[in-house]
Amino acid sequence: MAEHESQIQYFIRKLEKNDGSCLKLKQCYMGDVGCVVWDAAIALAKYLETKQFIDTSKDLNAWAGKKVVELGAGTGAVGLMAATLGAHVFVTDLEELGTLLNLNIQENLDLVNKGSITAKVLKWGEDVSDFMPHPHYILMADCIYYEQSVVPLVETLKLLAGPETCIICCYEQRTEGINPKIEERFFEFLKQSFSIEEIPLDQQDPDFSCPEIHILHIRKKLE
Repeated sequence: MAEHESQIQYFIRKLEKNDGSCLKLKQCYMGDVGCVVWDAAIALAKYLETKQFIDTSKDLNAWAGKKVVELGAGTGAVGLMAATLGAHVFVTDLEELGTLLNLNIQENLDLVNKGSITAKVLKWGEDVSDFMPHPHYILMADCIYYEQSVVPLVETLKLLAGPETCIICCYEQRTEGINPKIEERFFEFLKQSFSIEEIPLDQQDPDFSCPEIHILHIRKKLE
């Protein structure tokens, strides 16, 4: 381990799953936006456990055996939740987030039984052949905040998503500064190739949802 990495200080945020087990998510005291667990990531992680995906009374588990790619994974909270539910997950981010992602994978491997999870570098707008064939799901939480990343992110979604892929996007609507303009630009580009369905609050986790955090199901438009 590099010397500067050994000096990084972490603190742990616990996320309780519906079965009573806990994901333990290391965050950095200092660092960029990818180093902490954002509220949108928690809301999306808990949404993956809602009854439309997991219903023990109906023996339903929509994640079992599914191929999942998380974009801009940061701490890996969302991808880890999917992996513990039985999905085969790639959590992706820039190279500098790899250490934190792998730490969190190791920290929670005991909860990943039938699924799997691997951290890989993916820079938006670049080659996605490592992730083919197309995943069943693409997950992304709070990825819409840098103006220069809007076009590369949409390009990556166009390359990565197949006709059957469901992209589940969760973001916190921010009204300050340039944020509304960035969101508007992102959705303008997105709507050229994708259809968007907003998930109402009553279909989200009742304890981890609020009007400012939006969850969307996004699918490629048929040619």
